[in-house]
Amino acid sequence: MFKLPSLSFWNLIPLLTLLIFIIPILIVVFSLFSGFSENINHIFNYLLFEYVSNSLILVIGVSFLVFIIGVSTAWLVTNYSFYGKNFFEWALILPLAIPPYILAYTFTGLFDNFGTLNNLARDIFFLDESTVLFPNVRNIYGGIIIFAFTLYPYLYLLARMSFLNQSKSMIESGIMLGLNQFQVFYKVALPLIRPAIIGGLMLVSMEVLSDFGAVEHFAIPTFTTGIVRTWQGMYDLTSAMQLASILLIIITVFIIAERKSRRGAMYSPQSSNFKPIKEEKLKGIKSAIAFFICLIPILIGFVLPVFELSVWAFSYNTAFFSEKFFQTALNTIIVSISAAVLCAILALIVNFSVRFNNNKPLSSLSSLLTIGYGMPGLILAIGIVKLTTTLDANFDLFITGSLFGLIVAYLIKSYALPNLSIEAGFNRINKKIDDSARTLKSTGWHMLLNVHFPLLRGSILTATLLGFSEIVKELPATLILRPFNFDTLAVSTYLYAAEERMFEAAAPAISIVLIGLIPIFFLSRMIRNSKPVK
Repeated sequence: MFKLPSLSFWNLIPLLTLLIFIIPILIVVFSLFSGFSENINHIFNYLLFEYVSNSLILVIGVSFLVFIIGVSTAWLVTNYSFYGKNFFEWALILPLAIPPYILAYTFTGLFDNFGTLNNLARDIFFLDESTVLFPNVRNIYGGIIIFAFTLYPYLYLLARMSFLNQSKSMIESGIMLGLNQFQVFYKVALPLIRPAIIGGLMLVSMEVLSDFGAVEHFAIPTFTTGIVRTWQGMYDLTSAMQLASILLIIITVFIIAERKSRRGAMYSPQSSNFKPIKEEKLKGIKSAIAFFICLIPILIGFVLPVFELSVWAFSYNTAFFSEKFFQTALNTIIVSISAAVLCAILALIVNFSVRFNNNKPLSSLSSLLTIGYGMPGLILAIGIVKLTTTLDANFDLFITGSLFGLIVAYLIKSYALPNLSIEAGFNRINKKIDDSARTLKSTGWHMLLNVHFPLLRGSILTATLLGFSEIVKELPATLILRPFNFDTLAVSTYLYAAEERMFEAAAPAISIVLIGLIPIFFLSRMIRNSKPVK
């Protein structure tokens, strides 16, 4: 029987948190009922089709490339032994450290008419300056490549874990039926990991739809660029909110689809007869082919951008370590650590409250707190701006343009990752410990601080680091909500790149990449320790 939670402190915490998280989103949605201006009518009549079509082309193109790269590499490193295989297992996730907008900036520097590669080719072959050997990437096709080689690790990770959980007996059954290796792959193995593929592609699609930095730099008209232009170009916040509502509806559809795909997350049937797949050793040309298939995504998605950023940085000499850079880095560290710590504490308290009360409705409500991860930072920023301006107008709080709105946006957007670590930590704690504490009449706070906290130190640290690395990369929300003259590494990189000052953009961009390697460290450990589920 459905039972509403009582109004105790430990029940109110998740409810109040959910209220804070959802209000900015609801503000954006309710804008649809405020009437339509001439600006939004103009957008609907002349621009909406372009926004929809470009967004659709990006999603389809990126999904196709991500499927090819993610599934093929996952299949190779899981089922075959070849030169470099142990390295590729974890190195294939390195592009996760590169935000799409940084790869867009570096590829512009590499492939522009007077970029690094064209200049190098002209010097080697003694060509005229008007000669251009490498194509311009600042178009929708370049955008597809940018997104695909930064986002494929999402699908790679899910596909690899799914392939690991497939039984050798199923593969052997396919071979006994006369199927060759390729037929076994697409007729037996591939259909069994369909939920993982769908879930991975949904995550990728949401990232593409919510991106602003890369599409703006490549001048691709999408929903996000249209929202910013409507707001900052037309000075029409209401119309921008209404346009954002349409994007929000699309994103919500993807979130629901992704959640439903995860319900069937049994990627292969498990039984007592489970037998791990024995790796087939590849030699000669086959080993070389597998090696280069795995190497190319790493070269394009990680090595090339890091190389280009390093060239820019050292070309800029001592200005790399300018006072402005250090101030920007300090701003980033302070605000990111503050938000990450708050996020970890909030996740700790919410998960404890759910465990302490053992209430299913409360557990369901708390799971809604992770919805912000799928929301574009731009939409959250618009909702928060509207919220803070309304509060200022009615209560004279003066919080618009302060760090308050920025911290709230970070909490909503990044809560899912710290929560994942904290939730996993709680699941590893035997509930008999809770029963023993209750027998000793331990209060909620005493149980949390003296029983659970010592057991969760590792999870809390991981949660904080994951939140920190995610917050550092956030661009749209930071760009809109930051206080006046308060730049972060992401904003600084964007502003320099917008002015084509790539040398100056190198320092903050490299810093973002280095910080982005933090979750890669933890993911690589997970991959090394990954074993088939028995």
